[in-house]
Amino acid sequence: MSKKLKIGLPKGSLQESTLELFKKAGWTIKSSSRSYYPGVDDPELEVMLSRAQEMARYVESNVLDCGLTGIDWVMESDAKVKKVADLVYAKQGLRKVRWVLAVPENSKIKSVKDLKGKRIATELVNATKKYLKRNKVNAKVDFSWGATEAKPPELADAIVELTETGSSLRANKLKIIDTVLESNTVVIANQECLKDPWKNEKLNNLILMLQGALVAETKVGLKMNVIKSRLRNILKLLPALQTPTISELANHGWVALDTVVTENVVRELIPRLKKAGAKGIVEYPLNKVID
Repeated sequence: MSKKLKIGLPKGSLQESTLELFKKAGWTIKSSSRSYYPGVDDPELEVMLSRAQEMARYVESNVLDCGLTGIDWVMESDAKVKKVADLVYAKQGLRKVRWVLAVPENSKIKSVKDLKGKRIATELVNATKKYLKRNKVNAKVDFSWGATEAKPPELADAIVELTETGSSLRANKLKIIDTVLESNTVVIANQECLKDPWKNEKLNNLILMLQGALVAETKVGLKMNVIKSRLRNILKLLPALQTPTISELANHGWVALDTVVTENVVRELIPRLKKAGAKGIVEYPLNKVID
């Protein structure tokens, strides 16, 4: 029987972006809406979909060797697992998310200190209690089974809720008054997995490709032809990831230049390169960038 690494992937809001990340990293995972055990084009991987809230518990109990979940849920569960790597992406982009303290727009509550004796609804109960303890505030924290944003003001005075952009909170006429904690996706593993040489290497190779795919999300490649007399000026314009690759062309006096740059600078950079004398400029997408 061939060895397998049992990995848990988050089911729910992060599922689509996680499967897209794995595809870009080189693994095609096919999942139906009813299946918790999707197929993957790697005989050395066994994938299980699980709620992010439960992932750390399954990894701790060796049901899974490793998994992807939010660091918030690792902290909330207090599970004995090892964070192996950070993967900063969320449902809507490459960013961290925040658990925020929010109240109705017309509430008299202005800060955490005003929550004394009040009721807070949240799914992140333990972390919220620790937050209140740090601020020396005694308030009641109720577990919310969903629709947390609809709880104030009748069912709660305040909520602690996860947000990326704050748009959903604003739509429910809530205002943010503090950040309880920031979170991002992490790779976690149990000690048995990390002690197994084969599983540990398989996991590290997987992380390498996932991180490379994430870096590539914000980078593009640029190719261009440059006359040698203008090469120094062109190089000054390039915010290269590393030293650009330069190769001789058959046309004497010209070189080909290949480099990687951050995508958000390209719209200003290409006109400047052209003005400085670059010819045949080509921008191309990247799948992975491994440093």
